[in-house]
Amino acid sequence: MAKYLAQIIVMGAQVVGRAFARALRQEYAASQEAAKARGRAGKESAAASSITGMTLQEAQQILNMTTLTPEELQKNYEHLFKANDKSVGGSLYLQSKVVRAKERLDEELSIQDQDKQTKPPQDQQQQT
Repeated sequence: MAKYLAQIIVMGAQVVGRAFARALRQEYAASQEAAKARGRAGKESAAASSITGMTLQEAQQILNMTTLTPEELQKNYEHLFKANDKSVGGSLYLQSKVVRAKERLDEELSIQDQDKQTKPPQDQQQQT
């Protein structure tokens, strides 16, 4: 009886191990494909996230932004910076988060500008 129970446990562990290994290979392949699709701008964006310690999504949430435009960025930054000023009862921690979020989004805007300058517009690509 114990022998059969041990065999069932071993076979179950093998099945789970194979499924885990297969899922891991699929996830690795998908991440490599996504990295290729992002290209240079994606790599620079990931580098900016690791340098600033804040992801693009987190920075957008902090500054309450859905679209990334310089005007909206500046407007939201100024409002939140003033609202969290220590002299009006705000939090220095939150104010520093607002500053870091602005830095991260400024970096993302510069990456997008560089990417636009290096890539020709779609219309020009189709004509050649």
